[in-house]
Amino acid sequence: MLLVPFMAAIAWSAEKQPPLVIIAEVAEEDFIERIEALGTLKANESVELTVNVTETVTAIHFDDGERVEAGQVLVEMTNREEQALLQEARANLNEAKRQFNRVSRLESQGIEAQSLLDQRRREVDTARARLAAIESRLADRLITAPFSGVIGLRNISVGALVETGDTITTLDDDATMKLEFAVPSVYLANLQPGLPIRARSRAYRERIFEGEVKVVDSRVDPVNRSVLVRAIIANPERLLKPGMLMTVELLHNPRRTLVIPESALMPKGNDQFVFVVAGDQNRVEKRKITIGSRRPGEVEVVRGLQLGERVITHGTDKAKADGKVRIKGVQHNEVAIDALLKPLVKATKGGQ
Repeated sequence: MLLVPFMAAIAWSAEKQPPLVIIAEVAEEDFIERIEALGTLKANESVELTVNVTETVTAIHFDDGERVEAGQVLVEMTNREEQALLQEARANLNEAKRQFNRVSRLESQGIEAQSLLDQRRREVDTARARLAAIESRLADRLITAPFSGVIGLRNISVGALVETGDTITTLDDDATMKLEFAVPSVYLANLQPGLPIRARSRAYRERIFEGEVKVVDSRVDPVNRSVLVRAIIANPERLLKPGMLMTVELLHNPRRTLVIPESALMPKGNDQFVFVVAGDQNRVEKRKITIGSRRPGEVEVVRGLQLGERVITHGTDKAKADGKVRIKGVQHNEVAIDALLKPLVKATKGGQ
């Protein structure tokens, strides 16, 4: 007759057992905000090499994909006439200088008039200008690299007749790359030269390329309300190519701040609450907090918690304000949360 009341007492006692929970301590960590964007790579310097005259190609001094130095001759075009005119102009200049020097000596001795000396000076100037003009015509028939870089695919062959404006090849300075991306204008106050970035490409999934913001455009796009940002990324291994699509993380506002697991939050409307476990009795306090930025799995606490306080991260549905809890485990960054949750789930199913 006493068995039923005894079993009821055991069940009532089990129901009154405080629930099992997992907690985490409020920690102070380095926190940095991230702005994500998509960007396109450009070479630090990039040019399409074209010709200025209509002439026949006589020599090509580069191969596809070759690296060249600034000033290196890449293409020669027919220039026999210009070479002959160049020799003639040099001879005329030397003769004009010789005549000027002769008259200058005679003028100093009072033998020749000043007017003849002035005429010889004009002849020297004319011959020098004629030589410069021919040298310029000759330079138009030599295509040189304006800067060091890598050559693209060539579009001509020896013997081809090229016309003014024809593209010979491309030249890119890929030692340093420019990454251009659009950022919403709401972040404009955070954008400034020197801001660090991290970029990734699907071509190198595990590789992170670091750089910094070089310049922020002076205008905001009135259509999408974004501002164009240009960052610089060093490319010593020449892995990055112009035109590649990159995902960008813009890092700003680094600071030391209080951080808790995001799973501890209990949102209600626009407010955020957490369960704080206090004292040796593990009594629960429901507390309103103010949060800041988030990152995967964690959230910044601006107001409402102190360093070292304990918050419930799992089991909040069983805990009650002003009640007590039993701590099954403490969540740390290095502890796999699955290992803590398994015994908690088993205990819950067992009616503890």
